Amino acid sequence: MANITPIRKETHQNIKIAAKRDLSHVASQHIAPITAAEYAQAATSYPVVIVKDQGSERYRSVVMLGLEGGENLYHKKDSWNAVYIPQSISMSPFSLGLDPEKEKTLTACVDLDSEFVGEDKEHELFDAEGKDTEFLKGVQDSLGRLYDNEVMNEKFIKELVDNDLLLELELNINLASGETKKLVGLYSVDEKKIQALSDDKVLDFHKRGLFIPIHAMLGSLGQINRLAQLRNQGDSPVKVNAIRFVPVTAEAKAETEAKK
Repeated sequence: MANITPIRKETHQNIKIAAKRDLSHVASQHIAPITAAEYAQAATSYPVVIVKDQGSERYRSVVMLGLEGGENLYHKKDSWNAVYIPQSISMSPFSLGLDPEKEKTLTACVDLDSEFVGEDKEHELFDAEGKDTEFLKGVQDSLGRLYDNEVMNEKFIKELVDNDLLLELELNINLASGETKKLVGLYSVDEKKIQALSDDKVLDFHKRGLFIPIHAMLGSLGQINRLAQLRNQGDSPVKVNAIRFVPVTAEAKAETEAKK
């Protein structure tokens, strides 16, 4: 259980952070948050998709790390099967949280229960005079950039929603056993609607740099084949014969609703 606490020099003067930190905290995590600023790099290794939070209309973008819950095909004991690591998971044991002393203000937090935190580690958070170390300043800068990227990402997804550019997908998986599985509730950008945008809208999107994450997301969908490859090369006895994203049609959605 995480013990995420705002960093305070009064109480964390002696806390240190391990110089070498792995990604074991996401070993069983099948998706990870990603921001639009990262899509281009993430697209070289992961499928980037949009999901909707249950019980709300809020969309968020994620990278797929596995083909089912609890599966992370990129995590190995001593390595990660991709060059790029999403910011959301590489910052551990740090995160942003609300400052209990300042209303509606975010501050740097640390998970005190993390195995990478302790008085016997290498990186100090505060020096002998109680001032922030260069290490902590670097963490704060990285968390600030992550927050800015998350704000930009919210705006980017809102643009897609407001312009009706999201396309619902399902992932069809054919297993070597003969069984078929479907992953639903996934969204990407509707390429046909992008092509049908008015000239004014195309110019607007181009000037604001929106086509960069749009095309990165579309191109990333081919990385689903990499997930199948990683599954087949791994220890799982459940191998994949074929895998593909399929658009969800209005007819299929109506049929699904009728069966409920």
